[in-house]
This record gives sequence, C-alpha cells and structure tokens, in this order.
Amino acid sequence: MSDQTTTEISPRASGLSAPAIPAAPPATANPAAPAETVAPAESRGLASKWKVLISVLFGVFMIILDSTVVNVAFQTLRYEFGATLAQAQWVISIYVLALGITTPMAGYLGDRFGTKRIYLAGLVFFVLGSVICGFAPTLLVLIIARAVQGVGGGMSQPLGPAMLYRAFPLNEIGTALGLFGIALVVAPALGPLLGGYLVDQGLWRFIFFINLPIGILGVTLGSRFLRNEKRPIKPKFDPLGLTFSAIGFGSVLFAASTAETSGWSSPLTIIMFVVGVLALSAFAIVELFVVNDPLLDLRLYKIKTFLNATIVGYVATVALFGAEFLMPIYLQGLRGRTALECGVILLGVALASGVTTPLAGRIYDKTGPRILVIIGFAILCVNTWQLSLLQADTPIPYIVFLLVLRGLAVGMTLQTTFTTALSSVPRALLPRGSSLQNSTRFVVQAVAVAVMATILASTLSPEIAALQDRIQNGTGQVSAEPEQFGLCETPGVPPEENMPAAVKSLPPQQQTHAKALLDQACQESIAGFQKAYRVTFYASILALIVGAFLPGWPRKWAGRASMQGAPVAAGH
Repeated sequence: MSDQTTTEISPRASGLSAPAIPAAPPATANPAAPAETVAPAESRGLASKWKVLISVLFGVFMIILDSTVVNVAFQTLRYEFGATLAQAQWVISIYVLALGITTPMAGYLGDRFGTKRIYLAGLVFFVLGSVICGFAPTLLVLIIARAVQGVGGGMSQPLGPAMLYRAFPLNEIGTALGLFGIALVVAPALGPLLGGYLVDQGLWRFIFFINLPIGILGVTLGSRFLRNEKRPIKPKFDPLGLTFSAIGFGSVLFAASTAETSGWSSPLTIIMFVVGVLALSAFAIVELFVVNDPLLDLRLYKIKTFLNATIVGYVATVALFGAEFLMPIYLQGLRGRTALECGVILLGVALASGVTTPLAGRIYDKTGPRILVIIGFAILCVNTWQLSLLQADTPIPYIVFLLVLRGLAVGMTLQTTFTTALSSVPRALLPRGSSLQNSTRFVVQAVAVAVMATILASTLSPEIAALQDRIQNGTGQVSAEPEQFGLCETPGVPPEENMPAAVKSLPPQQQTHAKALLDQACQESIAGFQKAYRVTFYASILALIVGAFLPGWPRKWAGRASMQGAPVAAGH
C-alpha cells in the first residue's frame, strides 16, 4: 500500500452497538490491531507513521502559533488602523467564532470527502487567509481574512490527532500524541516571543507572513505522506445539526467575547448566551433523537472513559488556559514589560512542557493516564496557589520559576486527557470524536477566559474602572502610538514618576491626584489577579479529584486496546 492509497474505514452507525474494532485478516501480525492501521513495509527511510506525525506537526503548529502571535500585536493593530477597542476586538473574536463554528463540521467533512483532503484544504484556507491578513489595507479586510483563517483552522486542527491514531500502533499512541503535543504546548508560548519581537521591530505584518513558508511545507509534506481515509458509505448531510451547531457554538463564543469586554450583565451578552444555550439544546435533541448520522456523535459520552477524560479536560482548560490568559496581562499591564520581554518570561512554560509532554506520552503507553494526571494536577494545585499570592513587586525570576513548574504540569495533563478520551473512541469514529473534543473545549476555554476577565474587573471600583478604560483606550486617542507603561511599575522609571505621558502633562496638583488613583488601581488590580488565580486553584483541585478515576496504574493497564473492547460495544 503506498502513502497515496485511499484507505476505506468500516461503516458504523451513530450508536455504539457495533463492534468497536474491525476484525483483522489472518495475515496481520498484530491481531489486536485493525487491518487498516498496519503501516506498509518500507525498505528505507522513515516509517510511514513518523512521516504522518511530521506532516501533521507543521500544520497544527502553524494554526496554534498564529492565534497567540496576533494577541501580542493587538494594540499595534489598533494603532495602525486607527480603530477603537471594540472595533479591533473583532480581529480576535471573528477568528474564535469561525474556529468554533467550523470545528464541529471537521469530522463529517473528513468522513465524507476524506481526512487528508479536508486537512490539506484547511491548511490552504489558513495560509490564504494569512497572506490576505499581511496585505490587508483596512481593518475590515483584516477581519474578513481572519475569518478565513478560522475556517481553515477549524477544518484542519481536529483531523490531525485522528490521522495520528490511525497511523500508529495501539501501544504507541501515547508516544505519538506526546510528540504531537509539543506543538500544542510550545506554540502558544513561542507566539508571544516571536510576535513581540516582530512588533517591537515594526514588522507587524510579518506575524501573518511567517505562516506562508510553514504552511507551504505542511501542505507539501501532507500531500506526499498522508493517506486519505474515509468511510466506504458516505455519511448523510445533517442540515439541522449544522444549523443549530453554527448558531449555538457561534452565539456562546460571541457572548463569551462580549462578556470579556462588556460584562455578563450587558443585554447583548445575555441575549447571545440565551440564544446559544437554546440552539445547543436543540442541537443535542436533533443529534440524539432525530438524525441517524449526526454531525457530532454525542453518544460518545456514553463511553465511561471518554466522558471522564473529557470532564477532566474541561476542568483542566479552566485551570490552565484561564490562568494563561492572566499572566500576560499582569506582566504587560501591571509590570510594564514589553511584548518581547513578556514572551521571554513565558518561554519557561514552553520549554518545560515541551520536554515533559513527549516523556509523558511514553509513560502513558506503559502506565496509563491516572498517575500522570494525579502528579500533574498536584503540581498545578501548588503552583496555582503560589500564583494567587502574586504582589505588585513579586520578583520576575520567581515568576519564571513558577511558570517552569506550570509547564511541567501542562506537559503531564493537557495532552494526556485528550489522548485518553480519544483512546476510548472506536477507530471509525475518530474524526467525529476529535471534532467533539475540540469544539467543546473551544467553548469552555472562551467562557473560562471571559470569567477570568470578569473576576479581574469585579475588584475595581467604578472610578478606577473608568480610569483603566481611559488608559487602555489611549485616553481616547486611537491614533496615538501605544506607550510602554505599567500600572504598578515601569522598568527604569522611579515609582513616584510612574505615570502615563498624558498625566505628566497635567498641572502638579492634578498629577498628585492622578498618581493616587494609579496607586489605588494597582492595588485593586492585584487583588483581582489574586482572586482569579484562586478560582483556577479550585478548578485544579477538582481536576485532580476527577482525574483520579481515570484508568491506569496501579491497576492493570493494557493500552488503548483495553478501552475498546466489550464495554464500548455495549454502549457503556
């Protein structure tokens, strides 16, 4: 079988009553593995499975890297296009919306047209959107191009893990997903570093152009090494599911974005959340009781291990990504660090997790997820509690140390829970399972970030909130280039002189009053960060407790094959 061969996947009903793994032919060396998972014999060079891994790594790394790079350049984009905060927010919000709406469709599209075709099409869309972003003459063009990027990312990202599961033997899944996890944990930390450098050099358009060579390489490798797997019986189109999922996921993600900037009590936030909840409820009814071939197979939640690992993953998302949202704001907004300096400080998370994730994958293959999750979340609990004690003058080296510990916890838990959930999914349903995992985690992550932003804002008095809005909006002058200013400190500036340039131009008496307000704003903001980190601390404890019920050591562990036997077939 050549790398270009189209491999047909055994048909499967949307329920969980069919056999979990197709029977292997007598000639298969490993009777526990499906015939189509056996890699073709190769006389020289890398095995096919490693070529698949390398191909997928490039594509997913590009998609994840871009999202964090753009966040660093947000204020610069406002300056370049003369946009208000609300207008510029769409550069980020539209990407998340497009990603959240498209991701649930990835599994269906992969089953219908082939995983390779849809994965590569998604990469092409993403690269095309990136090029348009780089040349965008107006904010509107940039927003539209970001939507194109989101569509491409939503098509490709969920299918990467599904192709890895099909390429690797059952006893190497942890290793494969551990190496794949490097992209998931390193890219978000490298984004601020690379983006910060480009922004500081005045090369903000290159934060989009860097996707061009990476994307071309990803498409080239994928075209050569990936195999196009699809069901022999094409799944039926689910128009009701598509409609309700697009409205539901889109409304909830938009509401979370609105809540982050306008608060949970704003009429728009409330309306969009209500619409989203109603649409997702209708979506669940349609998928479970109306259609025979659902867009997202919610019956996968009947698999005990899938449900347990998914819940742990949701809680971990709150604990991990909610907290990751806080640190750049603390470093840049309160401590006055530049985007590049912030990226260097956050690099500790990437280095630690980049080393730990592949090691955790190998341990997963031998022991299962339980011990990794318990140790990882125990570290996270201690680490998050220490972060909840941050002060305005906490030494930066100590913060770096805490971030390195956090990277160890991320490497042990994030990819492990995702791997465990997909390991319990029947092979024919891997694209649907990955789409379900990714789409729901996007929602949880967006809501978690909105909650963290709300907690931060809740500690500010009305006067300080108004002052902070004026500072964040450049005192109303959107054409003014952003200045380096930290609410609590600005490196190289004496504490008594730590004021924005606009305040320094005021008469001495007004300066004194403004300085008092700034000091008060610093203390209230620090209290908000401490409160927000305590919430993520409680989430870490909950994840530790739930994660203890995952399979693995000290009980017997036989790998992915042990989770795809009779319990799955029984709809357990």
